[in-house]
Amino acid sequence: MRLLVEPYLRQSTQWPASGRHILAQYDEESVVVYQAYRPGIGYFAARNGYFGGDFSLSRMSWIKPGFLWMMYRSQWSNSPGQEVVLAIHIRRSAFDEVLSQAVHSSYIEEIYKSSAAWKQALKASAVRLQWDPDHDPKGNKLERRALQLGLRGDVLVKYSREWIIDIEDISEFAHQQYLHVRANDYSSLITPLEKVYPVYDSQVAAHLGISTV
Repeated sequence: MRLLVEPYLRQSTQWPASGRHILAQYDEESVVVYQAYRPGIGYFAARNGYFGGDFSLSRMSWIKPGFLWMMYRSQWSNSPGQEVVLAIHIRRSAFDEVLSQAVHSSYIEEIYKSSAAWKQALKASAVRLQWDPDHDPKGNKLERRALQLGLRGDVLVKYSREWIIDIEDISEFAHQQYLHVRANDYSSLITPLEKVYPVYDSQVAAHLGISTV
């Protein structure tokens, strides 16, 4: 597996307990995001290194940089239609571009001048942003908020082919780690190494509503 991993208990103590933060695995060139699909789509992507086959470019596709949010959403790769969990390594420059285009899914008065301005921005943007409660390995809600991004249109087209560096099927890894979760054996649980992702553009960070560490 290309993903870097670390004991959950070791790294979870270093994560912010509250606030809106992008937790992700990244380096100078790439960022890892997660998606889960039915086998027909997931296996094709993992085998070919891009999204094709039954993958739809006409629907919004949501990416999640946080592993535990993806595990909550897919029930550790056990949810029907989300059996194949993918770790998609994309270009970091592309991820930053996506962040700069993101528009919140709901109106936020302090960020948008008016409801009408927000609706216009939402209609024009190809990237939708949501801050959802993050979850612990058991699926319990945390005070910390996790990011997910909805892609459509030209951004989704670029994401599905041009921006991908590698795609890994990590379903078996998820199943193995879920055994530790079910046994309440957190000392044996390992998860992808994640840190708070830095958004250096202060205007983008303010627009996203990212909390300071």
